[in-house]
Amino acid sequence: MTRIALVRHGQTDWNRTRRIQGASDIPLNDVGRRQARDAAEALAGGGWNAVYSSPLSRAAETASIIATGLGLPQPAAIPGLAERAYGLAEGLTGTEVRERFGGEPVPGRESTESVLARALAALDDLAQRHPDDAIVVVSHGGVIGALIRRLTDERLPAPGMLILNGSAHMFEHRDGSLALVDFVGADVDHDMQGDLGDRIPAGR
Repeated sequence: MTRIALVRHGQTDWNRTRRIQGASDIPLNDVGRRQARDAAEALAGGGWNAVYSSPLSRAAETASIIATGLGLPQPAAIPGLAERAYGLAEGLTGTEVRERFGGEPVPGRESTESVLARALAALDDLAQRHPDDAIVVVSHGGVIGALIRRLTDERLPAPGMLILNGSAHMFEHRDGSLALVDFVGADVDHDMQGDLGDRIPAGR
C-alpha cells in the first residue's frame, strides 16, 4: 500500500485576482511560498519517502520548498499531474468567462475524463515505483477536485467548499485502486483565494 499526500500548490497572483490559470505557467507569489513552507511543516513527521510535482512552475516550486523542508531529494516533474487546460478561458475571471462564452463550451478546455485518465495513470505509476512508501505529490485544484469527486461519487467537495492553496489531502493506493482517506476542505467564505480554474465547488 502506498500513502499519497496530494497537495495543492501555493498561491499565485492569478489565484489572488481569481483568474483561471489552467495550463498557463503562473509562478508562486510570496504568500504561496509561505503556504508551501507551512505545508512542509504540517507534513513533517509523516515518514515521507519522496516528493513529486506537476511540471508547472507554481507546483514545482511548492514541491521544491516542501522537499527541502522534509529533508528529501528535489522533486521529479510528472506531466500527468499538470492542471486541466482551460483553453480560451485562461487569464479570465469567472465573470468574464460567462460574459464571453455564456453557457457554451469553452474552446480548448480539456475534458474532465481526460484529466482523470492522465492523473490516475500518473498516480498508478508512482504507486508502482513506491509500493510500500509514503509520497508527497504537488498538483492543482482542478486535478485534485476531479479525483476527489470521482472517488466520492460527487459527495465531496460539498457545495460551497474550496480546495485551498497549500492544503494536503490524503489518499491510499492499494491493489491498483486509489482511495480517499482524508479531504481537507474549507468553506467558500474562508479566504476567497481561489480562481475558477482552481476553486472546486461540487459538481463543477
